[in-house]
Amino acid sequence: MKLEGLIVVDLSVFLPGPYLTMALADHGARVIKIEPPGGDPGRHIGVADGPTTAFFRNINRGKESLVVDLKSAEGRARLLKLCETADVFVESFRPGVMQRLGVDYAAVSLVNPRIVYCSISAFGQDGPYRDRPAHDLATMALAGALSLTLGRDGVPAMPGVAVADIVSALQALSGVLMALYRREKSGRGDYIDIAMHHAALAALPNVMGPAMSHLAQPNPKHERTTGGSAFYQIYETADGRHLVLGAQEMKFVHNLLGRLGRPDLAPLCERGPGPHQAPVIEFLRRVFREKPLAYWCAWFDGFDVSFAPVNSLREALDDAQVRARGVIITDDLGREHIAPVVRFLDEPAQPRLHEPALDGHTPRLTTS
Repeated sequence: MKLEGLIVVDLSVFLPGPYLTMALADHGARVIKIEPPGGDPGRHIGVADGPTTAFFRNINRGKESLVVDLKSAEGRARLLKLCETADVFVESFRPGVMQRLGVDYAAVSLVNPRIVYCSISAFGQDGPYRDRPAHDLATMALAGALSLTLGRDGVPAMPGVAVADIVSALQALSGVLMALYRREKSGRGDYIDIAMHHAALAALPNVMGPAMSHLAQPNPKHERTTGGSAFYQIYETADGRHLVLGAQEMKFVHNLLGRLGRPDLAPLCERGPGPHQAPVIEFLRRVFREKPLAYWCAWFDGFDVSFAPVNSLREALDDAQVRARGVIITDDLGREHIAPVVRFLDEPAQPRLHEPALDGHTPRLTTS
């Protein structure tokens, strides 16, 4: 596998850091998960269907667990010893904590100048918000993302995806890999400072136009991807389910409106997004409310329009495309996992479908 031989020391908890290090483990890296005496809180978050929760196993599979008390001199010495031969170090504590514990980048790079040290925090290592506590939702709010995620009542809605967590993990993954690539030439590691807030802000390029060009807040109901287009929209069906139209190219507009007998509405879509598309949206709302979701799934099958049902999570896991591509894999306990997203033709990922028992690798790590 691509990362075989890479050694990662992982002090991160919750979602961003563990998601990053699991991606490394899936592709062959040896990830040593350093846990406090009580264990990673993620072991107890959500529903359990085996030794740990589904949340924990889906971001910690394939890792080794070692309990280290970083508040003790012995624990810090033990960690620094591991760092001597490690390639990557990942932590997600509040800024300043690693320095107080004596295992910040300055200390770790002294014992191993080649190490790539990645810190993931809510707001980064400097700035006025540096010491604020925050998780995904607060960083999304400050980044402005929630101001665009509105319900029909115009009130900000709770997002169903932990966007700041995931995009910061992916930014961190790219940073780690870039630093490792550069190390091949320079011989030295590097320090990476990832802010979830920054990552969330960087994930909004498609909606930043009004704010950047004329300092105005966009009206989500009028913008291209947040409600101003009839062909990028969520519609209710007769049985209370929902479907989406997800592409605004005019060929799709003509295809659907022509089939529904209203080609006269197409010129409104040709003018781009905005309140002038309200008649098209209202027409489609009326049409889609006339039949249940199953009817529309059959009606759209094979038709050249970007359509999708709004699946429940269970429906999403059982979807024909998901099953055909092997996106869901099952371990020896019958539990489901999401397969690695990155697919290589050569040396594909070989995820180890087991999460570590708390401190379950002490003998191996003590003697290696």
